[in-house]
Amino acid sequence: MIKQILLFSSLLTCSYLLTGCDSSENQSLPPNQTTTTAHPANSTTPHEAQSSTELIPKGILSTDKLEPFWGDLDEMKDRKLIRALVTYSKTDFFIHNGKIKGLQAELLQNYENHINKGIKKEIDKTKIVYIPVTFDQLIPSLVEGKGDISAALLTATDERKKLIDFTKSKYSEVSEVIVRHKTAPKIDSLEDLARKTILVLKGSSYAEHLHRLNKQAVFKENAIHIIEADSTLLSEDILEIVNAGIYNYTIIDDYKAILWLKTLTNLEIAEKINLSKKNSLGWGVRKQTPLLQDSLNEFIHSNVQKGSLLGNILIKRYLGSTKRITNPLLDLERDRLIRLLPHFEKYAEKYQLDPLALAAQAYQESQLKQDTKSHKGAVGVMQLLPSTAADPNVNIKEIHKVDNNIHAGAKYMDFLSRHYLPSEEITPINRFLLSLAAYNAGPGNLRKMQKLTTKMGLDQNVWFGNVEIAAGRIIGRETVHYVSNIYKYYTIYNLSKLIYTERVQTLQQYVK
Repeated sequence: MIKQILLFSSLLTCSYLLTGCDSSENQSLPPNQTTTTAHPANSTTPHEAQSSTELIPKGILSTDKLEPFWGDLDEMKDRKLIRALVTYSKTDFFIHNGKIKGLQAELLQNYENHINKGIKKEIDKTKIVYIPVTFDQLIPSLVEGKGDISAALLTATDERKKLIDFTKSKYSEVSEVIVRHKTAPKIDSLEDLARKTILVLKGSSYAEHLHRLNKQAVFKENAIHIIEADSTLLSEDILEIVNAGIYNYTIIDDYKAILWLKTLTNLEIAEKINLSKKNSLGWGVRKQTPLLQDSLNEFIHSNVQKGSLLGNILIKRYLGSTKRITNPLLDLERDRLIRLLPHFEKYAEKYQLDPLALAAQAYQESQLKQDTKSHKGAVGVMQLLPSTAADPNVNIKEIHKVDNNIHAGAKYMDFLSRHYLPSEEITPINRFLLSLAAYNAGPGNLRKMQKLTTKMGLDQNVWFGNVEIAAGRIIGRETVHYVSNIYKYYTIYNLSKLIYTERVQTLQQYVK
């Protein structure tokens, strides 16, 4: 059954995978970080951008198509348009060299070919366009008529089936398995989960099933501590966090675990038990769209029947050289953080920044090492060029000293935010993420990213699933990876702070 699931998730990428891929496509960045070399205020960096019209990837949905629509396949064909809700990630959906790629993108492109079979004129063909959303919006956006297919392999739980319908296949049954860091205590029964901390995807079936388990009598006084990660993270991000040893346990579909454990070597599956078994897996469609559901089912059934297993090719193509995060909470890194935290707090307060976000940026830049120096001449914890620190908008001297270095980095982030992101509609977290993109790629390139984002019909004030897509088109994947990794580290710091606070509160109850 596991092989059949792997087949279901990878088979329809066959035609593309067998043609090979650009060797530069998945070039991993140096271990743990890309040294940014923060750029002067008027910099656009050496990256050369084409005109924004040339840069728009075909197939990204524009704003004039965002009006709610609830019709079935026949009406979609009349419109010549099917809208697919996708999550932007390094495996499911991303843009490289102006082309849409990823597992779900490949599946959808094959389905587009399927429904247009025998139609010769391009003008008569029905096109699939993509609407990037966060994972927790895949179902709500579908219900609200903002998309026609939730293009992710979703578990058809009872709660979800009340809201939407799912595609079906005899090959699409999966089990949810417990994955642990290899140094964590083994789990041989569900009772062994008592009082364990488990990190899972927010809004996932894994969280739903864990909460249901906690209602059982055996867990009444020994509840599982369930942490639902931020909605911008995906399953592979959470596996990376566990692989790095930051958390010990997570839950994931068995076929995903088998794929990812080939590259995340610190993980092990609890083989004796499952959290749930024989779950139906598929794309989501709105209720009252039986024609679309039948068409997708026929496509999945006919293509899976005649394929061959391409799991190893899929691993090499999408997962083999993916950059990994490291553990910012190991003893040495934690000691550095504790030592530097007063500096981050001081300048975060001065410039109205989040100290943990600033610390996460510094960890990505230098692993909190002041003696770090890049080949381009960037120095210190915040990896600043002396010319940037000397810029009149920053004007901080002696950045070889750690306090001045962090001050200069925080002040430059503040300048980027105030000067290049004046809109009051930008949320604090998006302001930080967009400023990071400017810090990494140069503020001139940030403006180009935002301009292209608007032309694609997306929100220029939101990073994930919006400006990051334009960044991938203009700069490549370096800036996308840079911002993504910092956000993961920021999430880790916040989750660790949450756990620490809860533990202190628990201890205080016993002291009383």
